[in-house]
Amino acid sequence: MSDLPLVLLHAYPLDARMWNSVRAPLAERTRLITPDQRGLGRSPLPSDLAEPDLDHAARDVVALLDRLDLDKVVLGGCSMGGYVTFAVLRLAPERVGGLVLIDTKAEADTDAARKNRLAVARRAETEGIHGWLADSMLPNLLGETTRSRRPELVEHVRGLIEQQPPAGVAWAQRAMAARRDATDVLRATDVPAVVVVGEEDTVTPPQAACDIADILPRGELVVLPEAGHLTPLEAPEGVVDAVFRVLG
Repeated sequence: MSDLPLVLLHAYPLDARMWNSVRAPLAERTRLITPDQRGLGRSPLPSDLAEPDLDHAARDVVALLDRLDLDKVVLGGCSMGGYVTFAVLRLAPERVGGLVLIDTKAEADTDAARKNRLAVARRAETEGIHGWLADSMLPNLLGETTRSRRPELVEHVRGLIEQQPPAGVAWAQRAMAARRDATDVLRATDVPAVVVVGEEDTVTPPQAACDIADILPRGELVVLPEAGHLTPLEAPEGVVDAVFRVLG
């Protein structure tokens, strides 16, 4: 067993069930913790919410570590989960003893991406998410190989998306739109780190992962073939092998 527990933060707009395909082998190696992030899955959206900001989600993670009496963990996440990981590194770097960054990027949104996020947030609040959110996201979330060969996985991801609360979807989009560039915080994070990306990821492409691995003092890049933006679902064995490199 690894000395450090492993905390994995899920992607948007999913919940902790996205880790189910990697859960058993990782749990054999270490204590595995996979929370639902605020407003998604079974995690409520606080009623006294301030302006959406991933710093709030980072405080949720640190509060969870405190409740579990965990001084230090290997921390990681996929996509939005990576963005929250960066926020934790700003807030409490001493709590992080290793990094697992999956299909994510260090840069803040472009103006166009930010505008699109805010439009999605407004539509989720006014119309709900059924009938359009999954259809608009699946071509980007899953690689071409997955979409052409694995219709059952496409429908599984569709189901996960359609079960998310619209208010949580809107909050997450606004919080991601407001996030800062993480280059400096990553450059200062001298812990074992693995950076995983699907070869067919068009949302945070392999070059973005390569950039993160280059920035990190101890970063190692793993590119998984025939997978897109959701490698823990599309290529679980490759993700498990990559995580093992950090767990030791």
